[in-house]
Amino acid sequence: MGENRDTSGTIRVLLADDHTMFREGLAGILASYGGMEVVAEVPNDEEATRLVRQTHPDVVVMQVQMPFERAKEALRKVRSFSPSPKVIVVTMFENPRYVRELMELGASAFLVKTSSAEHLVAAVRAAVFDPTATNVVVGMPREMLEGTQEGVESMLSARELEILLLASRGLSNRQIANRITLAEATVKRHMANAFSKMDVSSRGEAARKALSEGWITIEEITEGDGGG
Repeated sequence: MGENRDTSGTIRVLLADDHTMFREGLAGILASYGGMEVVAEVPNDEEATRLVRQTHPDVVVMQVQMPFERAKEALRKVRSFSPSPKVIVVTMFENPRYVRELMELGASAFLVKTSSAEHLVAAVRAAVFDPTATNVVVGMPREMLEGTQEGVESMLSARELEILLLASRGLSNRQIANRITLAEATVKRHMANAFSKMDVSSRGEAARKALSEGWITIEEITEGDGGG
């Protein structure tokens, strides 16, 4: 990690957002905290992918809007470069499905545009300096405020969330293991990790908390009712 890092330790950031005022505001926020340099500001994902090649940023702060498939393709392209920049998604959409899909594609953080400046700065710093930042994590924006290893570890990984969703559908550990091709002991370990992070002691408690936090939805639980 950090092959393209500035020798001074400055975090190089590329901003991609089609709202000029919002983009300029982000640039000012990052500059005001120090230790960060905005190397480029672009209005769209096409320009972002072009300038990533030229400027080699450490972090790309990228707007995501509809159509969602285009956003996913842009994220794939940005993450395909070598060295690969970290990507922080900024969006108006809070759908947990978007969060999981973008994290699985390699985004380091997902923030809604109502997040505070501290959310953004913490996410940028965590993406670069946190040793677990390459792990796929899922968390709602307010949790990004902590920006520490403890904060990152308090979130659920995509695998843990997948297992929690299947457990919420009533599948046993053995059934979950068969469904996603894992050892039953591995499923148990993921469940135990999720319980610990969520501070719960049962599947029912975990499912209720995941629903209340918006990590999973009733629709996602019920759509698997007829599945094997």
